[in-house]
Amino acid sequence: MKRVLLLGGGHAHAYLLRMLIDQPLHDVGLTLVTPYERHTYSGMLPGLVAGHYAVADVQIDVARLAAAARVEFLRTEVSGLDAAQRRVQLADGSTLEYDIASLNLGSLPNTGPVPGSETHALAAKPFESFLEGWNALLARPSDAPLTVALVGAGAAGVELAMAIAHRLEALGRRGRVTLYSDRPMFRGALARRVCDALARSGVSLRQPEAVARLEPGGVVITRAPHATRERYDAVIWTAGAAPLPWLRATGLDTDDAGFVQVDDMLRSVSHPEVFAVGDCATLRDHPHPKSGVYAVRHGDFLARNLRYALAEVPLHRYRPQRRALALISCGARYAIADWSGVTAEGAWVWRWKDWLDRRWIRRFVI
Repeated sequence: MKRVLLLGGGHAHAYLLRMLIDQPLHDVGLTLVTPYERHTYSGMLPGLVAGHYAVADVQIDVARLAAAARVEFLRTEVSGLDAAQRRVQLADGSTLEYDIASLNLGSLPNTGPVPGSETHALAAKPFESFLEGWNALLARPSDAPLTVALVGAGAAGVELAMAIAHRLEALGRRGRVTLYSDRPMFRGALARRVCDALARSGVSLRQPEAVARLEPGGVVITRAPHATRERYDAVIWTAGAAPLPWLRATGLDTDDAGFVQVDDMLRSVSHPEVFAVGDCATLRDHPHPKSGVYAVRHGDFLARNLRYALAEVPLHRYRPQRRALALISCGARYAIADWSGVTAEGAWVWRWKDWLDRRWIRRFVI
């Protein structure tokens, strides 16, 4: 019996588990390893922070999916992988061996060379630990203003900044939300719409203003020529994506940043018995942004190619979509849409996004 390890419970593996319920694999030992029983869907996280959703609305019960798919579920963290020995190290010191492994481990916020960012900021990922920090922040006494800084003005940063500003307003709490970015993250009409939405939400956009370091007590220090020193109740780090540090030591080929390089079949370019999908992977010949839009499609191809790999028949080639729809929520029930430079916004865009997100979550309710 072949042993298949699914490492991580992200979008793609959730999709794979759902497919396995309807189309089970026979004579295969499948194990899912992830530290969380439930996976938080990234597309609905800002809506949760803004107060539009309950936690149950935005989470996929991967433990339940695994049970229904007859996949062994191990609630623990992966701490290493030895590609040469086909062995995975777990946080408790135990090991698992595999014939085929699939990595859907996500990414971490890119703290880069900014001193203090790892110790004095609340990272936006993993979502589970972020939500714990966010709830603790909301639990503070409401008689004092709540000041929050976010570092990184990509889609995640602007959505969370507006979500936080909306939540504070809805709760009747005084507060101030500031968003730092070292460079513009959007272009053209989309950039104009995002900047206008931030202004309407009361979010102060500091761009271009690079953060030089963080100090204890929520102190943000920026670089010259915009050298400033400001104190906040909390600093949330949303800048870019970084790989899990131990991926470089696996023996798998990685790109310059440390993400696993995969071929057009979503297999490691150095070890074809290892698949890698979602944010932890870089498609060598057709790189694309690290986004849930692409991770969802990875799940469909992974479900097919894993089955083909086990049957030892030719695998399908994945080609990322050339254009992807971006839907950016703006705190209130209002959103911006972008389709390759064609933009629109309004409450109707939020309703559209809400319908798409809820439909995606419903696929995993069993």
